Amino acid sequence: MKKNAILMILPRKNAGRIKFQIPYAMKEERQAFKQLNGSYYHPNQRLWSLPNTAEHKQKVLDLFGAKMQTEARSIPPEMPQAAITEQVQLELDRHYQKMKLKHYSDSTIRTYQSNLSAFFTYFKNSDLAALTKDQIEGYLFELVQKYKISEQKQNMVINAIKSYYEHTLGMPREYYNITRPKRSKDLPNTLSEAEVLAIINSPKNIKHKAILHTIYSAGLRVGEVIRLRVKDVRSDDGFLFIKDSKGKKDRHTVLSPLLLDLLRAYYKVHKPSYWLFEGQDGGQYSAKSIQQVYRKAVQKVGANPWSTPHTLRHSFATHLMQRGVNIRYIQTALGHSSTKTTEIYTRVLSINSKTLTSPLDIIMGSVTLDKN
Repeated sequence: MKKNAILMILPRKNAGRIKFQIPYAMKEERQAFKQLNGSYYHPNQRLWSLPNTAEHKQKVLDLFGAKMQTEARSIPPEMPQAAITEQVQLELDRHYQKMKLKHYSDSTIRTYQSNLSAFFTYFKNSDLAALTKDQIEGYLFELVQKYKISEQKQNMVINAIKSYYEHTLGMPREYYNITRPKRSKDLPNTLSEAEVLAIINSPKNIKHKAILHTIYSAGLRVGEVIRLRVKDVRSDDGFLFIKDSKGKKDRHTVLSPLLLDLLRAYYKVHKPSYWLFEGQDGGQYSAKSIQQVYRKAVQKVGANPWSTPHTLRHSFATHLMQRGVNIRYIQTALGHSSTKTTEIYTRVLSINSKTLTSPLDIIMGSVTLDKN
């Protein structure tokens, strides 16, 4: 790569964004790139990115022209589609029945079944009940080395395998102590208070606006929002009742008076019968629809393009912590089993001269200097 050239890294098939490497010396070009709608900087990779559209590609070419270079980086092969044999289907059906009896969520079961299909196919000529820990870790090693699966994917595969051995085959929980990846220390993605306000007030549709306000004001997951019932808005007692949240736990979370006013205005227009937010057919509003509403709002106000509806939940916790709210209240509102989970938000608090006094200022203020 030339010293004064901008490198465009050719994206993978169906990638959502295109990444660019802009040399530090090209300050004017970086500033111009920063002004493009949808631009974002990835500090860990030291790369910039734009949405992967023909329009954005043309804008970059028009802006930088001859200063542009392209590079295709090696892409790991895609994992092959598992061939479902009769024996594999039999084991999947046994696992499915056990997961249903244990009342696992449909999304968890789908994830487990998908990962087990590949696992069963890989060991189609082996006795699954007799597989050793070394054989299973050999399989995981191949997924990491050959297909470059992420830490999250690796943990999902391990959880699926353990669910099969522990629940379907009834083996002891400690039987397969499978090595897991080191826990990532990535910080949760959060938004500023001004960004949140712009996003949640962006929709003109009162249902869309009410949904985004509910997620942020109560710190909810998307799955919890779509499962809210009309009767879960406990206006007299000042809380939202969250039934069967993650881990099959019920909890209470804060009901903002401002949110209550908005929900009442929404109710007068839409008059939901059972679910607080209903789709066109009267059933639950879909998670996909909420993601689309959020994405449209983010694009409209020009906020962080990498944020998601879950970012509003992260921002809820961070903003409360910034204002000195007791961590146990935040833990309860979020539905965390332990404060250790909630403590991650202490790492995203803004550190500057307004939030923290340097010890230099303290000691200089307490010491009388000798003027002689």
